[in-house]
Amino acid sequence: MKQFINKYLKVIDRYIIKKYMGTFLFTLGIFAVVTVVFDISEHLDNFLKNHSSIQDIAFKYYAGFIPFYMNLLSPLINFLAVIFFTAKMANQTEIVPILSGKVSFNRFLRPYFICASSIFVVSFFANVYLIPFTNKLKITFENSHNFNSDDPTRSEVHIQLDKHTFVYLQNYDNSIHTGYQFILEKFNGDELKEKLISQTISYDSVKRVWTMKGYTIKYINGLKEQYVDGLVKVKDTVLDMRPSDFIVYDNIYSAMSTSDLSRSIEKEKIRGTGALQAMKYEKYQRFVYPLSAFVLTIIGVALSSRKVRGGIGLPLGIGIFLCFAYIVVGRFALVFAVKGNMPPLIAVFIPIVLFGLVGTYLLIKAPK
Repeated sequence: MKQFINKYLKVIDRYIIKKYMGTFLFTLGIFAVVTVVFDISEHLDNFLKNHSSIQDIAFKYYAGFIPFYMNLLSPLINFLAVIFFTAKMANQTEIVPILSGKVSFNRFLRPYFICASSIFVVSFFANVYLIPFTNKLKITFENSHNFNSDDPTRSEVHIQLDKHTFVYLQNYDNSIHTGYQFILEKFNGDELKEKLISQTISYDSVKRVWTMKGYTIKYINGLKEQYVDGLVKVKDTVLDMRPSDFIVYDNIYSAMSTSDLSRSIEKEKIRGTGALQAMKYEKYQRFVYPLSAFVLTIIGVALSSRKVRGGIGLPLGIGIFLCFAYIVVGRFALVFAVKGNMPPLIAVFIPIVLFGLVGTYLLIKAPK
């Protein structure tokens, strides 16, 4: 292994990789400690009020909290780390001798791309496999400890269960698993064949059935109608819906595994509850977001490889500004996808493409 490294990685490669990864991991660790400290101060009342054990806080909440935010911030921390140590190298006149020694700028970028590739691989597998699992731990803990005071239940919900069946629920009480003013309609093409109206509908999690109380059913066959009065009766039925269909928590889709998310997208295409765009955006982002490691590394090297008067302050200031710009563009892309009907696949690529073009321009203009 040592011979392989010495053969393909020269002294300058190992020097830059050591500085790159050392700065990145140190900065990532600092951000992890800071975010945990601020989060503890914000949610200490929730922990005490719910009598949360240290074991649950550490291995359920923060076991999900830390991976999520470290993965979320890793491209931006990577960007700042690249700018910081590269600008320091330029300020100490370390880059000029490298480029003057017949080393091309593209060859100088090799160790940067090796490190960016390592971060990309870790981020990719974390996004696709690890983060959904840890997010489930975090979100389950938050919901059980009332971190979000807003009512998560949806009202005026329309769902298409299959090709012929449509349901409507006016409102849902999650504490007792009961919905009110439930309507089920079955069609044959454009012709209504059956309409059920129930005052209440409750879910039995043991039997996995819905129980309706105070219901009426109207069967329609051409000009003939049959009316069933069940206002004082109870009816159990199996429907392809769950209480979770009427509850929306923040980041609920980020807690789904990629396979579960894909199945939910296919089901949502039939149901049409309005969540399809957000679900697609979440799925595509898991595969596209890690590419930001390459884009931001290119911009970071191009910005900081030139020695400027004033030291590393100016490149670092520009880097922080671009970090905020990247976050803002990403948020706008999410809004355009969810609220503006922009194709989610295009939306997730907007920050990558836009800042990729900026990075390419800066790379062309970088001193060589």
